Amino acid sequence: AASPWCRTARHPPAPAPPAAARRAVVMGAAVETDTEEAGGGGESKRAMRRKIMSSENFNRRGFKDTKEDAAGMMVDEFTSSLLVDIKKVREAMNVYKRGDVTVRLAEAYGFCWGVERAVAIAYETRKQFPNEKIWITNEIIHNPLVNQRLKEMNVYFVPEENMKKDLSGIGKGDVVVLPAFGATLQEMNYLDNLGCQIVDTTCPWVSKVWNALDKHRRADCTSIIHGKWKHEETIATVSMAETYLIILNLEQAEYVCNYILNGGDKEEFLKKFENCHSEGFDPETDLVAVGVANQTTMLKSETEAMAKMFEKCMLRKYGPQDLNAHFVSFNTICDATQERQDAMFDLLKEPLDLMIVVGGFNSSNTSHLQEIPEKVGMKSFWVDSPECVGPGNKIIYRMSDGTEIVEENFLPKGPVTIGVTSGASTPDKVLEDVLERIFLIHAIDAEVPEPAGVSK
Repeated sequence: AASPWCRTARHPPAPAPPAAARRAVVMGAAVETDTEEAGGGGESKRAMRRKIMSSENFNRRGFKDTKEDAAGMMVDEFTSSLLVDIKKVREAMNVYKRGDVTVRLAEAYGFCWGVERAVAIAYETRKQFPNEKIWITNEIIHNPLVNQRLKEMNVYFVPEENMKKDLSGIGKGDVVVLPAFGATLQEMNYLDNLGCQIVDTTCPWVSKVWNALDKHRRADCTSIIHGKWKHEETIATVSMAETYLIILNLEQAEYVCNYILNGGDKEEFLKKFENCHSEGFDPETDLVAVGVANQTTMLKSETEAMAKMFEKCMLRKYGPQDLNAHFVSFNTICDATQERQDAMFDLLKEPLDLMIVVGGFNSSNTSHLQEIPEKVGMKSFWVDSPECVGPGNKIIYRMSDGTEIVEENFLPKGPVTIGVTSGASTPDKVLEDVLERIFLIHAIDAEVPEPAGVSK
């Protein structure tokens, strides 16, 4: 019978890393190891990645034999009949009314293709290997319901503490799933050398960013990465880069551009970007030529503004004739992220009383959806599950900066119009359950008489 693993080995198995390097990889996701073993430096990182991905034990396409069963499970567990009904009524323009509550649903919301693909492949893997021990190197996606479901299917999550992963429990022949965010090159190399069956669910848009970093290296550019240095995707991405600098926002980008144009305090620079640059980074020499890429879940408008800022900076410093030698940019903005952000901007043009944003509290793309209404002064509640709503007219929610707030009487009495969206890692069923709680709370609250002496 044909092997379920899609790829044919084109290289002999790599030798096991030295014990010291192996221990280092076990202890941390982003640790330094011997350059030769970890694929450090230049073209060898790309070559290392390709070698691992060409192994007969590496699968990134899922499993045909279990695809149908996995798809059925996902429909049963994650589909919302309510949202299907709303989307069916085209002439209603994604508007649904129940009692005095009117819901305006964003045009684009919920599971993106990359997330759906990752969860589907994880489900297929469990079906394909019913008796093997299966691990995931991180949360498959940033959604508590989905990750809990995988735990119930006896899928093990690699322990992590203080941003260091302990891979020591994984054994030769175990099946290891790489999440939608990707895994570091050091993790991939360690698992490959250990002889694990690797199932890669990395989003193709994340892989596109990695390919952009390869182009930066070939152009002898430092990679400027718009992202959050603690985010799993960015941790994986920088492991694929040679020289890099992680920038969180436009304020930091302006600081770097000013340093390029006017110089500055090197020690202050390195302190400001602690944990955000490659080892040995020197702002005096490593900012002569730059390329811009991004964590795929960042705000599209901010990434575009950042790229334009660096282009203008290099234009001022080197002139139009030498611009291409000092600045390169490739579009690495995720279509799904862009579509959900654009849909939020469109939704805010409608008459709304408040906004509900549903998604995991550690979801970067959801935090940026929450950030959009906050910036225009719209009252918006970011919740990660239906349990955040109630009991009674109460909600526990977060702001885009992570601040947690408990608010009583968040639903006004009488007719109310609510804008609703969800992050790219949020199953429709979670959004439906949140809405059902809101409908119920508003209906019950409408039946409670006002206290005596209180005017309406």
